Amino acid sequence: MNALAQRPAVVEYSHVDVVRGKSILVDFSWQTLPGEQWVIVGPNGAGKTTLMRLAAGLDYPNSGSVSIGGTDVSKMDSAEANTRIGYASAEVQNRILPDETSLGVVVSAAWGQSRRYLEDYEKQDNQRAADLLEAFGVGALAEQSFSTLSEGEKRRVLVARALMPDPEIVILDEPTAGLDLAGREILVAALREIMSVPSTPSFVLVTHELEEIPSTFTHALVLGHGGRVVAAGPIAETLTGANISEAFEFPLEVTFTGQRWWGRSAQEG
Repeated sequence: MNALAQRPAVVEYSHVDVVRGKSILVDFSWQTLPGEQWVIVGPNGAGKTTLMRLAAGLDYPNSGSVSIGGTDVSKMDSAEANTRIGYASAEVQNRILPDETSLGVVVSAAWGQSRRYLEDYEKQDNQRAADLLEAFGVGALAEQSFSTLSEGEKRRVLVARALMPDPEIVILDEPTAGLDLAGREILVAALREIMSVPSTPSFVLVTHELEEIPSTFTHALVLGHGGRVVAAGPIAETLTGANISEAFEFPLEVTFTGQRWWGRSAQEG
């Protein structure tokens, strides 16, 4: 039997219901396996961020379970969750203290913290943090206060932070939000390079912009409004015009050219 097949799912949702005033997810089940890299695509209101908050241990379902590497996330303490799960989102950004430096934001993730306190960081920790910042084009900002960065620079620092603890899974919730065109391309290129390394962790990228999906992603989950699963599977079979049109409730065309995904209105001619 294939060795990967013997390992538990990287992330697994089993019959998950989430109600927050209204039903957000209903009997939702989905899993990613070792060696797979997933992108989740869907319109606003499809429950994408809720899914990621559940996986990161920041929220819990009303029923059902969510596990990482076979461990129920609800059974993890925050330190374990923060080192096994790399998470970059606007919510994480809002927890960063404004006077912390970019380097501090990244290196503190090695201890599952949002800033440096009295932890003893080794030389290799600081070097890894600096290398990650460099990989995402913000190495020159290592000693600059996080609050003084542009929105795009902050996003790139947060992605570097998510990779710092060498987690089992990296969850990126709309990482290019706020980035200009150059910043987006730097981020996409850096992700593509990092994900091409055999030892890379599993990634889950949440987006509604097809253009920001690096070519290294292997699978896709397409969600419609209310968390309805439109399609899930190998990315070439899943990111189709028909599936994306159904999810967004608008006629769209989807193409893959030049190692990039593209979406546009099917009404353009």
